[in-house]
Amino acid sequence: MQKIFYYFLLIAFPILLSSCSKDDGNNTTGVAALSVNDASYGTNNLQKFDYYLPANRTTASTKSIIMIHGGAWSEGDKSDYYSYLPNIKMLFPDYAIFNINYRLYVNGSNTFPTQENDVKAAVDFIVTKEAEYGISNKYVLLGASAGGHLAMLQAYKYNSPKIKAVVNFFGPSDMNALYNNPASPFAPPSAIAALFNGTPSTQAQLYFQSSPLNFVNAQSPPTIILQGGVDPLISPSQQTALKTKLDASGVVNSYVFYPSESHGWGEPTITDSYQKIKTFVTANVQ
Repeated sequence: MQKIFYYFLLIAFPILLSSCSKDDGNNTTGVAALSVNDASYGTNNLQKFDYYLPANRTTASTKSIIMIHGGAWSEGDKSDYYSYLPNIKMLFPDYAIFNINYRLYVNGSNTFPTQENDVKAAVDFIVTKEAEYGISNKYVLLGASAGGHLAMLQAYKYNSPKIKAVVNFFGPSDMNALYNNPASPFAPPSAIAALFNGTPSTQAQLYFQSSPLNFVNAQSPPTIILQGGVDPLISPSQQTALKTKLDASGVVNSYVFYPSESHGWGEPTITDSYQKIKTFVTANVQ
């Protein structure tokens, strides 16, 4: 049953990023576009990221999108996003794009918050490279499923860097609810208990600290939420609870609900999602 759960999260709506060229160490501003694979932000083989830097980039104006893949915190890879870079480049032609990997939970090792810590380490590393990459300090985080959860956790829990917007594709916001109220038999609580090395009763503080919902406040970044109505893994109630908290905190947000979609979708819904993301990000990231 856990493998079914992991499989569905693994296919969680790939969004983007295909990069190719070798890093030559000469990333300067105002020059040609540059694509680099497998740059390291840590010593583990999974602590790597790909990046694409647009032409004519500057530290004053070039914004960035940081992508975080899904896969139940235990599977998946940045390559899951490779096929859709042309679409995102067309939507955000002047943005730098970063696509990160993180250590995965496997058979009792790399339990949570390993994944949260790796995302933070990757984001912090990218910040240290702003001058070298020729980018500004304006970041948008985008994640799907487990990646959506990690994107929200980074954006809401940590004050530095100040994230400008979040794109959350059906990521869980409340880990207690994910355990206690699974969306279907395809989302067994035992998978969450393994990841957290315990239940909400035995690991109450960890579940609290790992729930983005608990860190929403008036300073949280604008957030667009996308959710399918028949998702067997992440209940829409995860997103309505998040929207209620965002609204109560006065945070700009948009909830895009597709009643007949599952845990990920294709055409024509994906094109509609792209356009809604474009509109939201353009309006809220200046």
